[in-house]
Amino acid sequence: MSTEELQQLVEEVSLTYFNAPFQHQAIFNQRLKTTGGRYHFATHHLDFNPKILEVFGEEEFLGVVKHELCHYHLHLSGKGYRHRDRDFKELLKQVGGSRFVQSLREPKPEKTYWIYECKKCQQKLYRQRRFNTSRYICAKCKGSFQLMTAEKTTAE
Repeated sequence: MSTEELQQLVEEVSLTYFNAPFQHQAIFNQRLKTTGGRYHFATHHLDFNPKILEVFGEEEFLGVVKHELCHYHLHLSGKGYRHRDRDFKELLKQVGGSRFVQSLREPKPEKTYWIYECKKCQQKLYRQRRFNTSRYICAKCKGSFQLMTAEKTTAE
């Protein structure tokens, strides 16, 4: 989609769903990484992340356009345009815009945890790094440790 097609799409969505014209500039911004779009309060221009359209398709992108147009129209009319404002939430629900965009981030890699157990009291320790069991003792009972297993879990 070109910049001209984006401008036309935003103008059409504005007239169709908001019954008001969009009279400013809408562009694709390659530098947006974690957000779907952005409304500039000073200039009233809209930026959109082109990867949302490429990765998730037109339906998701249309939700982002409606979301940014909610900011735009509410700000120009002097109503609550922030995410936490009731006016914003109600208008977003009314026009069917998306509250959040799907994440473009890669899932975090799994981490390996080494599990140690005290030979005396069976206290378990979970560590990301291995350690020399002959150099450390249990703080609870002064017993020695033994390596049980390595376990993979997803990082949070």
